[in-house]
Amino acid sequence: MNQPPDTHQLRKIRLEKLAALQSEGKDPFQITSYDVTHHSTGIKERFDELEGKTVSIAGRVMSKRVMGKASFINIQDRPGDIQCHVTRDGIGEDAYAEFKKHDIGDIVGVKGEVFRTMKGEISISVTELVLLAKSLQALPEKYHGLVNTDLRYRHRYTDLIMNEKVKDTFIKRSHIISAMRRYLDDLGFLEVETPVLTANAGGAAARPFSTHYNALDEDVKLRISLELYHKRLIVGGLERVYEIGRVFRNEGLSTRHNPEFTLMELYQAYTDYHGMMELCENLFRHLAETVHGTSEIPLGEGKIDLGKPFRRITMVAALLEQTGIDFATVTTLEEARRIAEGKGIKYENRHKKGDILALLFEELVEEHLIQPTFILDHPLEITPLAKKKPEDEAHVERFELFIAGREMANAYSELNDPLDQRSRFLYQEELRELGDDEANQMDEDFLAALEIGMPPTGGIGIGVDRLIMLLTDSPAIRDVILFPTMRSVKV
Repeated sequence: MNQPPDTHQLRKIRLEKLAALQSEGKDPFQITSYDVTHHSTGIKERFDELEGKTVSIAGRVMSKRVMGKASFINIQDRPGDIQCHVTRDGIGEDAYAEFKKHDIGDIVGVKGEVFRTMKGEISISVTELVLLAKSLQALPEKYHGLVNTDLRYRHRYTDLIMNEKVKDTFIKRSHIISAMRRYLDDLGFLEVETPVLTANAGGAAARPFSTHYNALDEDVKLRISLELYHKRLIVGGLERVYEIGRVFRNEGLSTRHNPEFTLMELYQAYTDYHGMMELCENLFRHLAETVHGTSEIPLGEGKIDLGKPFRRITMVAALLEQTGIDFATVTTLEEARRIAEGKGIKYENRHKKGDILALLFEELVEEHLIQPTFILDHPLEITPLAKKKPEDEAHVERFELFIAGREMANAYSELNDPLDQRSRFLYQEELRELGDDEANQMDEDFLAALEIGMPPTGGIGIGVDRLIMLLTDSPAIRDVILFPTMRSVKV
């Protein structure tokens, strides 16, 4: 049985090759630039135009076949790869002797003429080959690739080199975020930037990270949401604002959660959660068509249809439909607790009837919401920043969008009554006293802004990483974050 090569020995050999080059005054790390005129896929796409023309490309050597006086290498650049034909006569005897010592993983610059081999492969006949950087660590063996999931996330640089699908996912991520920006800009939204460090990390039910600001000698928190500052901007008359930024929640890791993630929030004056539903549905459909050319996107072996109108159903009705539990008939906390106990749902003493409705929905309904579904009208107890429904003050004008069993968006008709907001904050403070460290805190400056006057407003937050998961059919959030949070490796 063949034993894998000793990586320490391979590195030693490569270090010796580098030292030899340096002693000859040919240190590749002294080269500062290379004139790249074309890229691999562009050459293939424009072959009829470029055949017989001289091009120069640069990239990483991914394979190498030395056959006496002629060799083939495959060079990978950002958009793809291309075969290069290297001969002793083409680049000269001394240069060819040096080339034969190059390793897979080295970065080279190549100049030559575009041609097609007898087997029909578009290639470059090399007339110049320059070593631009020496790879001191061997890449994973090509056949098996980089398959260890933990190593893939920790060594994303190698993952991007070895796994074409991974690189494609992150290129798509960039294009999706750019398309989102263009879409919102075209609707008249203004992109803004708000503080990451704040005295009060409000706007969501989450535990913040804390740090200390030495210059001010104050404890501050990393933001968990963008909401409260955006509403201040609506008060200030900006009317339509959005931000795509990092937020930080001190919670567990899972296939759907990373403590540091990207959130898009927007706020629009003179509309409500119905306006946000329309915007959300149109945005998701637009992004799917931008990425896939169709509103029907793959999900594992199935499909998600973003072309049809998204279903709209209240949380109470969705629970009834899925479980047969009619929470509309539940009038007391004791009844709600009995239902939860009967379904094996754990609750805390501080939880009220609305909290238990939310727990039942989360445990029994969410995973079944595969096709796009707006879940409407959440209980008041779990939503301190949304307007009450005028005809039903036990519930608020809020929706969450679920696709593939995941929450994709969260939106409100925003509460703009400063007196009601103060009473909601006071209730949140009571919850904190009872041990709920995810409850909101009183924010006097935000209340002062509301007292200046905020128009009726709709707001929405969309988890960008989950959106990318959906549009790239990725199973885990770490697959769409370049450098996900990982436990430190002790050296």
